[in-house]
Amino acid sequence: MTTLQDAQQFIGRTAVDSEGSKIGQIGQVYLAEQTGEPVWITVTTGRHGTRQSFAPIHGSALEGDQVRLAVPKDLVKDAPSIDDDGHMEVSEQDALYRHYAAHLGTGQAGGEAGYTNGDLAGGPAGAHGRDTSGPATDDAMTRSEERLHVDTETVQAGRARLRKYVVTETVTTSVPVSHEEVRLEREPITEANRDAALSGPGISEEEHEVTLHAERPVVAKEAVPVERVRLGTETVTQQQQVTEQVRKEQIDEPDVEAGPQDTSR
Repeated sequence: MTTLQDAQQFIGRTAVDSEGSKIGQIGQVYLAEQTGEPVWITVTTGRHGTRQSFAPIHGSALEGDQVRLAVPKDLVKDAPSIDDDGHMEVSEQDALYRHYAAHLGTGQAGGEAGYTNGDLAGGPAGAHGRDTSGPATDDAMTRSEERLHVDTETVQAGRARLRKYVVTETVTTSVPVSHEEVRLEREPITEANRDAALSGPGISEEEHEVTLHAERPVVAKEAVPVERVRLGTETVTQQQQVTEQVRKEQIDEPDVEAGPQDTSR
């Protein structure tokens, strides 16, 4: 038998069927109206987990972070649609019992599986849920609210490509160049050069030639490495605002009715 304390641990955990197939997340626990024993739980089903299906809590067990139910996954998904509004009408509970009893078989339900009408119905018809504390348990109600949990994930935000290309530019530089120019050098006749001066005819025509030289710029180019370039990344952290709606329950101040006044004085 699943106790109220056990049922309170079921809320928010993942429900699986008897074969370990995931059904959905457990949302609420519904209690028998008179005995206060847990009878039904709601499990998110449907393609996007938007439907709340009712499943019997009888025979379920907590296994790590999962709750193993005693009914198959398809049976829970095909359960009659009932509003998860905190109270289950007699007709709604009867419809659930007929659904699970019809698929399991009354003989099997009462024998091998351990289900009986009393087990599924949890005693007298009518069950209150949404809150494991309430009129059938103690004098307090639980106020719950949603908390926003924000995490981050790494996604591809773009691509960077490193490319090199050739450009042509004009470079101007100065280089010194020299050249030879002709100038006349005159020297007087001396004892040192007299013999050279008198070696030829006295009067004659003569021609001398000298080769002039000049420097000119010679340009050559060579490719030399100047630096190494590579792509790198750095992590920049910035604050980003996240806005989401969360729900919370409010409890009003109690309405106090005054008792009859004593008018005997």
